Amino acid sequence: MSGHSKWANIKRKKGANDAIRGKITTKIGREITIAVRMGGADPTGNMRLKLALSKAKSNNIPKDNINRAIQKGLGASDGSNYEEMTYEGYGPGGTAIMLDILTDNRNRTAADVRHIFTKYGGSLGATGCVSWMFNKKAVFVVEKESFDDEDALMELVLDAGADDFVAEDEVFEITAEPDAFDGILQALNDKGIEPASAEITMVPDNTVKVEGENVASMQKMLDAFDENDDVQEVYGNYEMDEED
Repeated sequence: MSGHSKWANIKRKKGANDAIRGKITTKIGREITIAVRMGGADPTGNMRLKLALSKAKSNNIPKDNINRAIQKGLGASDGSNYEEMTYEGYGPGGTAIMLDILTDNRNRTAADVRHIFTKYGGSLGATGCVSWMFNKKAVFVVEKESFDDEDALMELVLDAGADDFVAEDEVFEITAEPDAFDGILQALNDKGIEPASAEITMVPDNTVKVEGENVASMQKMLDAFDENDDVQEVYGNYEMDEED
C-alpha cells in the first residue's frame, strides 16, 4: 500500500466514515461544476469534465448529484470565485505531500493546511520543495474480478500507449503519459472493460516507508485533508504495509 497506489487510495476512501465520504462527494461535485463552467457540459471536448466524471464514477457518486453539479455549472454563477493552487510540504517520516487546492479564501486555506501539516508531524513547504519528486501520469485501475486475463489486458493497453503494467493482488494498475489517457480509456471501453479508476494524477519517482507511530499520524493527516473542503486531491510518496 503506497501513496501512488491508486487501488490503496480507493480502498481507503471506500472505508472512510460517512462524514469524509460526504466531503468527497461535495468536492467532486464542485470539480464537475467548475469543469462545466470552464469548458461546457460535453465531456468529449472537455478533458477536465471527463476526468471529474470518471472520478465521480469510481467514488460511486449518485447520478442525481452529478446532474445537479452539471446544471449548476450551466447556470448562473453562485457568486463564488474559486482559485486553484498547489501546496507542497512534508508529512510524517519525511514523506513528500502535494495538495490540489480549490478555494474562495486563500488565507483561510493556507492557515488550515499549515495547521494540519503541523498537527500530524509535518510541515508546509515552499513552492517546488517536493513537486520535483512527482510526474503527471494517466493511471488506470482494473479489478481482476471484472477482467482477469492478464496477458490480454497487458497487450491491449500497451498497444494503446501504456508505459507500465503492474499486476497486484486484486487489480491491474496501468500507467501512461497523460496524452495517452483517451486512447487507453477507449481501448478498455471497446472491450467492455470498466476500470475501477481512470485519472490523470501525480506519481512519485520513489516512495518512503512509513513505520511505527508515523503510520497513525499519516492516516490522521490524510483524513484531515479529506475533511477539509478546500483540498481537492492529496498526492504523496508514502508507503505503508497493508496490515498497518
